[in-house]
Amino acid sequence: MPFGLYLLGLAVFAQGTSEFMLSGLVPDIAREMGVSVPAAGSLTSAFAAGMVVGAPLMAVLARRWSRRAALLGFLGVFLVVHVVGAVTDSFTVLLVTRVVGALANAGFLAVAVVTAVAMVDADAKARATSVLLGGVTVACVAGVPGGAVLGQLWGWRSAFWAVVVLSVPALFAIVRSVPGGVPEAARASVRGEVRALRAPRLQVALFLGALVNGATFCTFTYLAPIVTSVARLGEAWVPLVLALFGLGSFVGVAVAGRIADARPGQVLVGGGAALLVGWGLLGLTAGNPVAAVVLAFVQGVLSFGVGSTLISRVLYEAAGAPTLAGGFATAAFNVGGALGPWLGGLAIGAGLGYRSPVWVSVVLVGLALVAGGAARRTGALAVHVRSDGDADGARRFDDSGRPLGRSTE
Repeated sequence: MPFGLYLLGLAVFAQGTSEFMLSGLVPDIAREMGVSVPAAGSLTSAFAAGMVVGAPLMAVLARRWSRRAALLGFLGVFLVVHVVGAVTDSFTVLLVTRVVGALANAGFLAVAVVTAVAMVDADAKARATSVLLGGVTVACVAGVPGGAVLGQLWGWRSAFWAVVVLSVPALFAIVRSVPGGVPEAARASVRGEVRALRAPRLQVALFLGALVNGATFCTFTYLAPIVTSVARLGEAWVPLVLALFGLGSFVGVAVAGRIADARPGQVLVGGGAALLVGWGLLGLTAGNPVAAVVLAFVQGVLSFGVGSTLISRVLYEAAGAPTLAGGFATAAFNVGGALGPWLGGLAIGAGLGYRSPVWVSVVLVGLALVAGGAARRTGALAVHVRSDGDADGARRFDDSGRPLGRSTE
């Protein structure tokens, strides 16, 4: 993998830390701002909602810019709004900074995804995606629990300042690693790319990604109160459990990146079934501290392994939308990122307890498995790959046996 791809992962790490760090800070923000825990949890939904709207819009806005200028501009805005968020005493202002920061993050990630896959061979999109998303998982491993520790020591605002500090070296990394010219793909018409995005297989992959990601962040957003109020562990355990979830997500993305280009079905079908079982076990055993800690790691592996594979499926199916594919993939997955915490908050607000978001995750993954099974039976989702016996095994086929050339489908 090109070294520049890892530098893009550094920038994604800084932004991923911001997106997910509230999972360990929700109770503190709620207390200081004088709002309920579900209201504080809505900051995560607001960020995801901003990414849903911003990803396709920012991708269209930036398609005529050089990728370097687009990435620098989006990251610069992201940095500034975190300064504002760190000093405000208004929950409304904090909410607005999350939305604006999300728009900037959405634009950055949309451009970064298409930049990453352009750096590698056509049949290595899953590996390129896994490297880029490695920044997100490292944020879960180090950034999110680190933010929780900072919040416990110096208050939740210190975590926002830490994101500002992390963003500065990422700016210099982009200047050094990303070309400054306008990409050739920018000459394609927006209308033509939008038509390509209507393909049934692409739509199915986007829909499944939204459901799986919704399940992930439904529980992840409320993991801190699950640890303290359901598992009855002390607050000092929150960073550790968040780190275990993040370590699991790193393992999941790394493993999926190695096998998903050639064997996506094994990840999506087997991993999806295991993911459903894991959420169900967590719902039943969250009151047991050992089970809660172990399953935090396991669900991190499965959630991000399946989720990153679905992202790579989107990129394979969106070859006709070279500049907008990243934006729509980002938007779809953040539909889930907004829906999950919102549904989890509704369940908590209805008096069902802090364990209830886990059961919402069970329902969302169950829906994904049902929808995915129906799509496979109708040929609307291609997950099987086999070789035609050539020495290099490069020729691929879809579910119905049609040859697909050298591109993995």
